[in-house]
Amino acid sequence: MPRRGETQEFRPFRRWFPFLVPLFVAANIALFVRTMYVNDCPAHAAAAAAAIGGSVGGAAGAAAAHGCMLEPDLGRYAFQPYKENPLVGPTSATLLEMGALETGKVARDHEWWRLITCIWLHAGVIHILANMLSLLMIGIRLEKEFGFLRIGTLYVISGVGGSLLSALFMVSNISVGASGALFGLLGSMLSELITNWTIYENKCAALLTLVMIIVINLAVGILPHVDNFAHIGGFVSGFFLGFVLLMRPQFGYINQKNSRLGVHSGTPKSKYKIYQIVLLVIALVILICGFITGFVLLMQGFDASQQCSWCHYLSCVPTSQWDCNKAPSNYCLSSQLGDQLNLTCQSTGKTETYVISSPSNPEAVKHLCLGLCS
Repeated sequence: MPRRGETQEFRPFRRWFPFLVPLFVAANIALFVRTMYVNDCPAHAAAAAAAIGGSVGGAAGAAAAHGCMLEPDLGRYAFQPYKENPLVGPTSATLLEMGALETGKVARDHEWWRLITCIWLHAGVIHILANMLSLLMIGIRLEKEFGFLRIGTLYVISGVGGSLLSALFMVSNISVGASGALFGLLGSMLSELITNWTIYENKCAALLTLVMIIVINLAVGILPHVDNFAHIGGFVSGFFLGFVLLMRPQFGYINQKNSRLGVHSGTPKSKYKIYQIVLLVIALVILICGFITGFVLLMQGFDASQQCSWCHYLSCVPTSQWDCNKAPSNYCLSSQLGDQLNLTCQSTGKTETYVISSPSNPEAVKHLCLGLCS
């Protein structure tokens, strides 16, 4: 009991100490450091340079002669050239090696684990900073309110939901990042507000603020090179998961449960409202059906972008300032005759012929392609 003159704050729900979200942040950072270690830009650039003898066109060796960013300071952790990766990070080949999402590897090679591993990888320093700051701001608040088990489950399943929708629509691209899982947390905040509507004050103000934040974040996804399908898939997954995992008991039930022994508080109150149970059942059915359908379509190699002529606008809207070319930016068509290698960048259409001393050296070919496309 509080002393005379003191007040005691009433907390109807348990408050949790947030440790899982900071652990997730540490895991993401550790994996990014490991990715840069595997990337080893200086060593790969040196191997490519050693294999390149020159170019028939005369501009050639310069195409692959990009220097690694901050190489004197970071050594093997140096970043790829800015023209190759403006997010300041590794190559797409390294990300694929570490577990990035590519539809072909999931559907044809049955590497289903990529739907989870891609959530923990990031394309660069800018990418991981933006995502981890968002995760700390949103995730810690939710973990304090609902505990590590519910928020951890929600984060991972939402991330997989984002990966699944991305794999169905972004067939020719690779995808990494925690954005799908983060949008899942945003979606769960909205459904949590709806299902626990009767226990909130200032409901409309909270709802309008949350909807505005969600709309702004989804609108950013229409910029080029942003995988908005992962955002949408994560948001929808998290929205329905919120009805299942974040349902609160009613205050009347809690007050009755915590009343003094022998003091009767009238008719027994139900723990949950009927509408909460109805929303839970509907959400659970939609989640199970949605995930099963998504996995079956992905297993069959279904390309959703070919079936929906307008859906690509959900991920990128072309303007006078940018286009939405979906061709992979660093992919080349190649042909070889002796020590002469002819490369054509798929995204730009540029063609160049090179003379290489080691025709079978994949690192040399990869760096030449990256230089040509840049």
